[in-house]
Amino acid sequence: MYTPAPFRQHDLPTLHRQIAASGLATVVSRGASGLQASHLPLLLEPAEGELGTLYGHFARANPQWRDLENGGEALAVFSGPDAYVSPGWYPSKAEHGKAVPTWNYIAVHAHGRAELFDEPERLLHLLGRLSERHEAGRAQPWAVSDAPRDYIDAMLRAIVGFALPIQRLDGQWKLSQNRSPADQRGVHQGLNSSAASGDRELAARMPSAH
Repeated sequence: MYTPAPFRQHDLPTLHRQIAASGLATVVSRGASGLQASHLPLLLEPAEGELGTLYGHFARANPQWRDLENGGEALAVFSGPDAYVSPGWYPSKAEHGKAVPTWNYIAVHAHGRAELFDEPERLLHLLGRLSERHEAGRAQPWAVSDAPRDYIDAMLRAIVGFALPIQRLDGQWKLSQNRSPADQRGVHQGLNSSAASGDRELAARMPSAH
């Protein structure tokens, strides 16, 4: 990922928090049929390995998992909030007019070589962890044990799990850090006054918000 210096995010706990907050990732790989991408919920184990390890699963019918056999390389992309930035929000525009639109966003790219697995108990553990994470906070959280075991066994046969020990982690927090403090405040005010919740979420992440 091309990341200009002002936007680079190096702090590992911050990168891990964004991965956990994103939930759904785009997993990209290259195989005999070219590039393939799948949108998958991933689970991060931050203490496994130097940069953490991601876990997820493919539908067995999805041919992409075969790209990852024998340690195939994969890229997991986690997208945070993003928003259009109008040049009209820059006070500097009124001074010299030298401004163009841009797009602010938060993104994390995790690179690694996958390790596939299909042992039923290991898959069951993964599904249980994923369900616990996303059902947390519900009045009546669903658990894998709520479904009949023979049904779950059939579902397990229909998926292929993978671990992705992270070998490289790139973060980009593009939040107008390359603009003057006045322009940054203008962007924050513009985003924060937007009717779109994603715009306001991004405004809260800007350095000028703190």
